[in-house]
Amino acid sequence: MAAKHTLSEALKTIRKARGLSQEAFSDVSSRTYMSSLERDLKSPTLHKLAELCEVMEVHPLTLLTLAYAGKSQKQAEQLLAQVRRELETVAKQGNVP
Repeated sequence: MAAKHTLSEALKTIRKARGLSQEAFSDVSSRTYMSSLERDLKSPTLHKLAELCEVMEVHPLTLLTLAYAGKSQKQAEQLLAQVRRELETVAKQGNVP
């Protein structure tokens, strides 16, 4: 499944929706780094993504869902249903609690 948005667009969308400036992330990154992420010049590590999401007070999956589903609620619901099914399959096959 191709991303409808990009991670950079999703990051910027959530940051603005939360009323945060790029400077609000100064505890976890520089304004220059945030700008690079939002212009799709760099990609964050999973650890950095988690830190950025903490500042925005959203779960990293929220950011990724927006990146893949865009702003379509229907696409988001379909994507989340797919993730639920895949997690159930993995849990059954791998004896994951």
